[in-house]
Amino acid sequence: MSHEPQRSEGGRRARWGVLPAMAPARSAAAVAAADRPPRRVAPSPLEPGGARDPYGTYRVLREEFPLTHDPLLRAWVLSRYADVAGALTDARFTHGHRPGDPPCAETHTDVDEAELRAVAERTAFVLARRIADRSRADLVADFCHWLPAGTVAAAVGVPYRDMMRLVRGRAASALAGQCTGQIAVREKALAGFLADVLADPDLVEALRDAPAGLVARAWNESLRREPPVQIMMRRTRGEITVSGGTLPDGAPVALLLGAAGRDPERFRDPDRFDLLRDDPGQLTYGPGACPAVTLAGLEAEYALRALFEAMPKLRLAEGFRPERTGVITRAPRTLIVRPGG
Repeated sequence: MSHEPQRSEGGRRARWGVLPAMAPARSAAAVAAADRPPRRVAPSPLEPGGARDPYGTYRVLREEFPLTHDPLLRAWVLSRYADVAGALTDARFTHGHRPGDPPCAETHTDVDEAELRAVAERTAFVLARRIADRSRADLVADFCHWLPAGTVAAAVGVPYRDMMRLVRGRAASALAGQCTGQIAVREKALAGFLADVLADPDLVEALRDAPAGLVARAWNESLRREPPVQIMMRRTRGEITVSGGTLPDGAPVALLLGAAGRDPERFRDPDRFDLLRDDPGQLTYGPGACPAVTLAGLEAEYALRALFEAMPKLRLAEGFRPERTGVITRAPRTLIVRPGG
């Protein structure tokens, strides 16, 4: 990815504002797919090798099997953006919840964003200072593993020394509610976001002193391109027409968020990380007011601010390249850095 920044009025980098033209309605990928002989059997995300790189499988499913039954998942599979995005909010699909969806927004009516911002900022800076003097650190184990738990602990008044004991699993949900208690997803999302940024020196430079709005764009682009939750399960309530056919009543359905986020019929050049994408969209979180969604974004923002302030020369360790793994959820297991450069 090339991200050579340029200077604009006031010294602000403007390279991100130069965008290529939108792709035609029928993408090049779809045209190429039409020239390939069709497969007889749909691939499964659970096949061997899927955890290493699922995106080739997703491409075949989107192009050739928009509706298929997967015996390994024991569910019908949807992979196109329009179908997946629709199923996440359509009342005819039941047995699922996503932070930020309408039912969630109706529950959380008293979200104090200023308070959440304060605890996210304080926790991020405490954690960053703890690793700033090390020669090497693993940001997954030493930072991402603690920040979401720490912000919840601070928000509900749990002392830091007790946060890992009290703010995980069922205890987290009891203390902070169902959404905010889902700490593992925020950990994975944060690890993936930091991996995206630190793996690209141009992104590091662009985001080092960036305003909150630009960081939020990068955060949402990371969630789109490499969502921490790749597959969400739902169940139909009645027959539902989708791309490729009709889902039967009462059927389990696997929604492939990872496939939908790279659908070329929805996103231009979907495999590329585009900081100023003019066709943004992510499916990990719904659009409604929710502490978990707010906290996740604030944790991403203050993670960058705290890490860059405490470690101005922060970079990946020599020879290390972050790799995501996982099928249902997907994130880097380690993120080895040199705090002192």
